[in-house]
Amino acid sequence: MIEGITNLEFLFRLDFEMNQIQDFDLLLERILLEARKVVHADAGSIYVKENGKNGPRLAIKYAQNDTQQKRLPPGQKLIYSIFSIPIDEKSMSGYCALTGTLVNVPDVYHIPLDAPYSYTPSYDRISGYKTTSTLTVPLKTSEGNLLGVMQMINATNEAGNWGPFSKNDEVLLSHFAVNAAIVLNRAYMMRVMILRMIKLSELRDPKETGPHVNRVAGYAVEIYDRWAYHHKVPEVEREKFKDDFKIGAMFHDVGKVAISDLILKKPARFTPEEYDVMQRHTLYGAELFGEDPQSPVDIIARDVALNHHENWDGSGYPGWLDPVSKQPIKDHRGKLLGKKGEEIPLTGRIVAVADVFDALCSKRVYKDPWSKEAALTEIRQLAGTKFDPEVVDIFFETIPNIEHIQELYPESGIN
Repeated sequence: MIEGITNLEFLFRLDFEMNQIQDFDLLLERILLEARKVVHADAGSIYVKENGKNGPRLAIKYAQNDTQQKRLPPGQKLIYSIFSIPIDEKSMSGYCALTGTLVNVPDVYHIPLDAPYSYTPSYDRISGYKTTSTLTVPLKTSEGNLLGVMQMINATNEAGNWGPFSKNDEVLLSHFAVNAAIVLNRAYMMRVMILRMIKLSELRDPKETGPHVNRVAGYAVEIYDRWAYHHKVPEVEREKFKDDFKIGAMFHDVGKVAISDLILKKPARFTPEEYDVMQRHTLYGAELFGEDPQSPVDIIARDVALNHHENWDGSGYPGWLDPVSKQPIKDHRGKLLGKKGEEIPLTGRIVAVADVFDALCSKRVYKDPWSKEAALTEIRQLAGTKFDPEVVDIFFETIPNIEHIQELYPESGIN
């Protein structure tokens, strides 16, 4: 807690700040971070309720650990295992979700024998981290619907020693969880609406799936975050831009809804004439956000839709547009006047790499998925021609994060 600020003032400020975050994933990450600050937890996890084949489960979405983070190089993110657990009495998180009650365990290695839940020490052996105390609370909407649970790990005192979570911690975290659930539900509904819009594209183009747009947007934000770190972008500015960028990047191919099914669903490569038509999806996508977009999300979405097929060497499309007709400009040979280098907005240059990498790694009607190694080799070879060399270098710095996002959003998974 910040010195001179009361618990109540701190929570009010957090409520306001969290209401400014639009993207569901970024909000989950911020909620976990702030919840840990509220109760001085060294580590923590946040789980989201998902519907599995055999019923609802808790899927881990974010994990944070100050002790392990300090071991990493500056600017690098902690990578954690992706898994899900049943909503039942066997685990502390499952019990919390099942009963809707807070669970405060002073020492996970000495849980009372009459408790229905237990702790699996293998988690600690795998991570090399010793869990002692945990505090787990449900995240429920005002209607009582379960969104997920938060679990705080290892309460830390002023001397840096770990101990149990207090009754005051229970009150603070419970209050925080109520307000967090409200903003989470809002962000979740926004995500649902976005994915429904993307579903329109998927009905037209089978390649535009929910997992694909989530992965591309996730890659893009990771690349931007590392780029911003290298360029010393202030944290407040960086976090706000990431929030807008995450949403805007999801609409990169939304213009395909205006392309004929005969082209979109063709189970083979396009003819030159068909490819010319296909290129227009960039124009149609940009038009959806208006000629003079006002909100930051609309501006980014328009820039991404219009520019993510431009190439660093100027050979991409649609290129520069006539200010009156809004149509691509061609030279005396009939060749598109493509944008090149830093004429292409940063967002477009980043999504270009993210989109191509995901396409290479994904199955298409005309190809099998490439291996990760082959896809990475292709990205590296296209640096300086198709892609911004700096963005490619930064992409390779974020490979562990990229692979983590692939695990979070598998093609057969829940959108």
